[in-house]
Amino acid sequence: MMFLQYAIWGVWLPVLGGYLSASVEIGGLGFTGGQIGMILGTAGACGAILAPFIAGQIADRFMNAEKALGILVCLGAAANWFLASAKTYESFLLFSIIYSVLYMPTLSLSNSIAMSNLNNSTSDFPRARVWGTIGWIAASAIFPLLWLQDHLHFTMIPWFVQGTEKLNATALVPDALRVSAVFSLLYGFFAFTMLPKTPPKGNSPHPFAFLEAFALLKKRSVLILTLAAVIISMIHNIYFIRTASWLETVGFTKANAPAAMTVGQMVEIGTLAILGWFIAKLGYKRVLTIGVFAYFLRFACFASATSPVLAYAGIALHGFCYAFFFACAFLFIDREAPSDARHSTQTAFGIAILGVGPILAGIYNGFLDHVSMASATGIAAGWQTLLKDVGITIPVTGLSWPALWWTEAAIGALVFLALFIFMPSQKALDAK
Repeated sequence: MMFLQYAIWGVWLPVLGGYLSASVEIGGLGFTGGQIGMILGTAGACGAILAPFIAGQIADRFMNAEKALGILVCLGAAANWFLASAKTYESFLLFSIIYSVLYMPTLSLSNSIAMSNLNNSTSDFPRARVWGTIGWIAASAIFPLLWLQDHLHFTMIPWFVQGTEKLNATALVPDALRVSAVFSLLYGFFAFTMLPKTPPKGNSPHPFAFLEAFALLKKRSVLILTLAAVIISMIHNIYFIRTASWLETVGFTKANAPAAMTVGQMVEIGTLAILGWFIAKLGYKRVLTIGVFAYFLRFACFASATSPVLAYAGIALHGFCYAFFFACAFLFIDREAPSDARHSTQTAFGIAILGVGPILAGIYNGFLDHVSMASATGIAAGWQTLLKDVGITIPVTGLSWPALWWTEAAIGALVFLALFIFMPSQKALDAK
């Protein structure tokens, strides 16, 4: 389930941005940066925000969760198939929103199905979720390798196979959406026939599961974690938006920068495998704070890097960032959720990570441009003055990558301190 869940997303997301921005003459769609932001950011957020009211409510009150999952991914297959043929901005945005509304709820549904059926979700869920990372890596690597290149040969650079890009490679990118559609149908068949039956809880006193889920915010621990997740999701999204371009400034080529970033996902496989042990030994609060501190360390490495060595160190920390914060957070939310609203609670928490965080990232990404350039004004200029006071140089022209990454690191440090101070102690959490 986890392998298919993330493979049907990973096969198209890494290559779509280039297709959308490439000129029509070479097979792209020629969209502007603002249009691409609407498609990749706002459309995805629409699905995350609507998720508790669609999948969560259905799975908690009316239908088996595995059936809801199967229906959504099959409908998503149709949306992606039509999306592959969309040529105008309006049609591409429309089908992107439709697909997002159908797909985003399945991320939390697959989590809650796993947690509902595993013997010990704390120890077993990370080992199940790791297959999502493997699915993403496999799909995102194999499609461009086999479909967009000719004359393959072995190399020492990950993925250890390179080739010559096909002349019509850009025009072939929409085939990734069609591959995703086909695998989505297979995923739907798998959900209907192979996943364990996960029925809704009967006789619940609350007719609206999503309201019961949102009521959890009254608990201090859930509220603090949700607020932290919004901010961490914001700086997490900047990692994916900015890192590939930055890597070219510290010694990576355009061709091997994306492959280098998969090192973080390889580390993620290992950290997910040991996450349950760490939670058992250290408790949720300590593991979550370690995960947030890893964000600070990652961006501090980036800010200090002048060669690939520290860049790789920061990339490798991705595994700790994701597993120790996001995966641990999903487990904690499942632990706190009412038994009759587990699916809605997961999708409600997903709003913070997949909805609000990415929307803020779009706004914050523009702020980072101002902070990193000599023309900064207002709040950006004030923060830039503090950066200059500690020795960060702002060039007269161009972008100061250290200023950008130290801004990311500072936000990570503030969230770490807030979580450490305001999250209830582990003793209080265990007294639940």
